[in-house]
Formats: sequence, structure tokens, C-alpha cells
Amino acid sequence: MKVFTLKKRKDFLKAAKEFKIVTNGLILQAALNLSTNKTNHCFVGYTATKKLGKAYIRNKTKRRLRAAVSLVFANNALANINYVVIGRHNTSTISFDYLVENLRNALLSINQQILDRKSFDDKKSYDLAD
Repeated sequence: MKVFTLKKRKDFLKAAKEFKIVTNGLILQAALNLSTNKTNHCFVGYTATKKLGKAYIRNKTKRRLRAAVSLVFANNALANINYVVIGRHNTSTISFDYLVENLRNALLSINQQILDRKSFDDKKSYDLAD
């Protein structure tokens, strides 16, 4: 699956309202893609707030998140979903293997939430049609 970078603020805000998983080292948010294209790709956005520290710490945090996403998302992400990965206070200092494992677990968990919601919505609309 192709992973593209999320760039528009409205997509970040929509992801903040939908699904959220908090782990040690990162926060993962997700939302359904606003576009109507049914292609096999997803979008990922990266955020590191000024509360984390100076610019070099925020840059290191985002570099580590990008590297972890490149390892995890190609095989585990769902198509047509916008993901936002947010760095936390210890993202730049924890072991990279631990960060990757946390990201993988968070991604699998949030994907399960998305699939459960989709099946519930499909069932709900089906029940209303009867």
C-alpha cells in the first residue's frame, strides 16, 4: 500500500475528532478519507507540539515517527484512511524498537475500531432499509 503525507489542516482536525489511541511514546488518530477515490493508499500526518521542547527535539521526534511509519504502515494500514501520528514527551528518547512496537499495536487497535464502526454503520443502514 502506498503511504502519502497529509498536508491539509482540515484533515488533521477531522482525524482528531474520530478515532484515537494513546500509547507510551505516541498518539495515533484516524479518520475516514474525505476524498471519494477508491484507490489503495492512505495518508499519514505528523505532529510535534512546542511543548516537547526546542526545534531540534521536535525535528528528531518527527524523523523517528516517519521512520517508524515507513516500517509499519506499508503492511498494516487500511486503505482510504487518514492517520495522524503525534509525538509525545519521550518519543525522541525511547528505544526505536519499542516505538515501532507501540506504533504497530496502536495501528492494529485503531484499525479494529474502524472496522467495528464500519460494520456497525453498515448493519445500521441495512436495518433501516428493512
